Amino acid sequence: MAARRIAFYAPLKAPDHPTPSGDRRMGRLLIQALEAAGGEVEVASDFRAYDGQGDRQRQEALQAEGAAVAAGLIARYRSLEPDDRPAAWFTYHLYHKAPDWLGPKVAAALGIPYLVAEASYAPKQAGGPWDQGHQAAARAIAAADWVFCLTRHDMACVEPLVPAGHKMAFLPPFLDPGPFARGRLAQGCRDRGALARRHGLDPDRRWLLAVAMMRPGDKLQSYQMLGAALARLERNDWQLLVVGDGAARDQVQATLDPIGEKSILTGALPLADLPEIYRACDLYVWPGVGEAYGMAYLEAQAAGLPVVAGNERGVPDVVCHGETGLLTAPGDPGAFAGAVARLLDDDDLRRRLARGAGAFVTGTRTITAAADILREAMP
Repeated sequence: MAARRIAFYAPLKAPDHPTPSGDRRMGRLLIQALEAAGGEVEVASDFRAYDGQGDRQRQEALQAEGAAVAAGLIARYRSLEPDDRPAAWFTYHLYHKAPDWLGPKVAAALGIPYLVAEASYAPKQAGGPWDQGHQAAARAIAAADWVFCLTRHDMACVEPLVPAGHKMAFLPPFLDPGPFARGRLAQGCRDRGALARRHGLDPDRRWLLAVAMMRPGDKLQSYQMLGAALARLERNDWQLLVVGDGAARDQVQATLDPIGEKSILTGALPLADLPEIYRACDLYVWPGVGEAYGMAYLEAQAAGLPVVAGNERGVPDVVCHGETGLLTAPGDPGAFAGAVARLLDDDDLRRRLARGAGAFVTGTRTITAAADILREAMP
């Protein structure tokens, strides 16, 4: 059977956007999953509908620009032979700050299914600075033939907007675990020696790892809680390796200063360099304040790292408490420190969670698993 053409669009950040992020990464992974499900994917537009300031005039300008882009796409697709037109439209990550001004119009004009993934809806935004985008997101969700939710948190908020006869499915976050899982045990030992030499780590200590951008807001709050928690561990059998960079680097450094020499910052590293780092470390530690779900949690678990994280928003959908890691009460540095200490002290528990982490990701959070879910919505 011939591949079905899918028009793909990400209003927040196009898959070819120059700035790396988890959002861009998931967009690319969704394209791979759609292709694995039998789709022939074309990125329909790189139009960015994002307004981060709550500026009504900018939102009106983006809406007008979106209408023009949609009209151009409709004209282009109608000029093609029917078999060359998209059989469905797929929008990834629409919400009040980045609504979808394109998909509903194009899908309706062509009479094709409108599919969305990671749509979010926050009732508290009604009447606020992003009310225009908030209402547009609600209309788009209601128009969608299929709504794929990446977390149960989003699912609960979106479900009331999905009309009878339309469909909603849980599509948990996923990745290609191969580079992280490959050679987990033997390779991890070799990676550890190289990493110790490169970054001045002590091979006789346990290595804790955090991989995250350094920016104001939720990320900085996570770093602050991580620093507050680890400062409570008055013992010398561990070191923290932090991979990441950004505008808040100086603030991150300051919040980790109480840890002293036990904190080592590498700066930003290419994605290709991360598997060896994950494999060489012992625990992944990240509070995840305001985290939608966190791709790094999946990367760490694929490499066999138990996770310590906060039990909030979408984190429980990517970390299984007691099976792949330990989840602690949000905003509680004492509980977070206690969970880290427990895993440092209990080798059997740490090894059991490590095995569970690897099995969880390689068994259920793969591109193939996502393709099986998406295939049902294929036209």
